[in-house]
Amino acid sequence: MANDYQPEVWRDLFVMIGGAAASLVGLLFIVMSLHVNAIRDRPDYNTGATIHAARNNTFHLLTALVTAALVLTPQPPVVLGAELVPIHLFGLRLPIVFTLRHFIQNHAGFPITMIVTISTGYLLGAAGGAALLAHTGWGLYLVAAACVIILVRSVLTAWMLMFGSGDGMRMAKVS
Repeated sequence: MANDYQPEVWRDLFVMIGGAAASLVGLLFIVMSLHVNAIRDRPDYNTGATIHAARNNTFHLLTALVTAALVLTPQPPVVLGAELVPIHLFGLRLPIVFTLRHFIQNHAGFPITMIVTISTGYLLGAAGGAALLAHTGWGLYLVAAACVIILVRSVLTAWMLMFGSGDGMRMAKVS
């Protein structure tokens, strides 16, 4: 494929990503509402870590939704790149803060695969935006990969938060 920026070729994929992200945000709210008593029954630290992870999960899904909306918006690739870089770098702060709070400060069990995969998604999104700023057509490949990684990781994280093995939502069990 040529290096020409062709957003119309990507339309169906980003419509699917945006729809999936919007649906998953709604489902996450429903699941958290249904399990609010189970969350409250955990010791204080586990409750805080679970709420923090669920909050971050919502932001991850919203990032995928906003990214899809921006890609589907008719605009020059340079403008799209200029929007995607800060959005994904801003999202990258979520796993960094989670790491600081729950691993470094509290020395708790640590979900390393969650942190690595979600950070990779955000870095790919920022790199894709930078590639679009540099007028390369392959930037959307990175952006699409970022969105898929963020969606998959968010689903897996939500599953582990709600139905993790052993005694449920302990941070040591989240991966």
